[in-house]
Amino acid sequence: MEDNEDEYLMLSGIQHFQFCKRQWAFIHLEQQWVENVKTIEGSHLHRKADQPFTREKRGDKLIVRAMPVKSVSLRISGVCDVVEFIRDERGVNISGGEEKYAVYPVEYKRGKPKRGNEDILQLAAQAICLEEMLVCEVDTGYLYYNEIKHRVEVPLTEEIKRKVRAIVAEMQDLYKRQHTPKVKTGAFCKSCSLQSICLPELMSKRSVRSYIEGKLKE
Repeated sequence: MEDNEDEYLMLSGIQHFQFCKRQWAFIHLEQQWVENVKTIEGSHLHRKADQPFTREKRGDKLIVRAMPVKSVSLRISGVCDVVEFIRDERGVNISGGEEKYAVYPVEYKRGKPKRGNEDILQLAAQAICLEEMLVCEVDTGYLYYNEIKHRVEVPLTEEIKRKVRAIVAEMQDLYKRQHTPKVKTGAFCKSCSLQSICLPELMSKRSVRSYIEGKLKE
């Protein structure tokens, strides 16, 4: 099968999907998006981290910002906020020279550590991409939380990576069928930027797209 990267899903969608499958479908299938304070703050934070594919050397550490990554096996692609390469004889050669480096993805988040594991799953997906691209093992990453100005070390176990693969498989299935799922509402809906268009009647009747199209025909 031809590998068409234009058909890859967005890696960042894993976080949306884990937070709410319906939210993911609104954004990635129906192209719906509403800004709120949290999304604006998040975009501002990522603009600071995502300086287009820049490199910085600090002693034994090479810092790469806004590094494009992809996984052929998962058919996802995205951008790592930061990837740190730290000199390690057990690591991988990345520059054609004799130096070898261990690889650590670093993801920036606007808030503080969450009860859910969506941030960890997104980081693990980045690790899978890096493993495929660099032919190496990535067993540790970091989440930097802007609200507490601190970064948290995250073990990226095989169990977590298996869960990522299962989630992406479900995303691919929904995307192929262009299906927006129904979900149970809850307290988490209050923090969703799409709550104004995710109306109760749409949950049981039809998609946002068909609802809007119907209103336009009235």
